Amino acid sequence: MEEKILLNKGEEVEDLQYKGLQIIQNKSLYTFTSDSVILANFIKGRSGSVAVEIGAGCGVVSILVQAKTSIGKIYAFEIQQELADLCKKNLRLNKLDDKIVLIKDDIKNFGKHLKKNSVDIVFSNPPYFKETNFAQTEVKKIAKEETKLSCLELVLVASSLLRQGGAFYCCYSAERASELMQHCQNNGLCIKEMFFTENGKGKVKLVVLKAVKGGKNGTKVYPNLITNEENGNYLEILHTKYIK
Repeated sequence: MEEKILLNKGEEVEDLQYKGLQIIQNKSLYTFTSDSVILANFIKGRSGSVAVEIGAGCGVVSILVQAKTSIGKIYAFEIQQELADLCKKNLRLNKLDDKIVLIKDDIKNFGKHLKKNSVDIVFSNPPYFKETNFAQTEVKKIAKEETKLSCLELVLVASSLLRQGGAFYCCYSAERASELMQHCQNNGLCIKEMFFTENGKGKVKLVVLKAVKGGKNGTKVYPNLITNEENGNYLEILHTKYIK
C-alpha cells in the first residue's frame, strides 16, 4: 500500500516535471527558485560516488541530482528544523530515503557524521546575501542571508570534506563572485568550469561554478545563461550545451 503523505497548513505539492518527481513547498517558509534547478542541472557524478549537500532546504536540489546523475549516496545537511521536516517529507514522497540521507545539523559539525577527505562531491545553493535589517521570518533570513554560514566557512567545509580530485559545485551572487573564487583558490579548490546567469534585461545575477580539490590551473568559462524573457517571465526550458 502506498504511503499517504499528510500535508500541513500552507503546504502544496508541485510537479518537478522530471521522471514523475514531486516537491512539497510551503510559501510561509522558504520556496526554491530557478537557482536550485540551474545548479542541479550542472552537477555531474560518477556511479557510486558520495556527495554532500550544504543547506538542503526542502530537498529539491538533492532530489533532482539523485535523479539526473549516477551518484550513489547523498548526505543532505539542513540546519533549520522546519525545512528539515519538509525535506524529510519530500524524500518520503519520492521514495528516496535510502539514497538521500537527511542530517539535521550545522554543516560545520560534519565531523560528527562524516570523515574529512572522504567525499567525492559537495554542492550548495547557499545563503549568499550579506546580513540586512530587512523584515522577514527567521527561516527566510537564515536561508537567504549568511547569518549561520559565511562564504569563507562554506568553502572551508567543502575543502575539508572533499577527497583529492573531488568537485565542489556552487551558485552564488554574481556581485560576490570574486570573494567566492578567492576563497576557493586560497583553500585548494581550483575553479575548472563556470558561467554566469542573467535575466532578460541583461543584468547578471549569479555565478555558477565547479572547483576541483587539487586541480590544475585552467578554467572553462561558458556563455551566460539567460533565465528570463525580456518581460521578466521565467523561461521554462533552460538548456545549453553544458547544462543537461
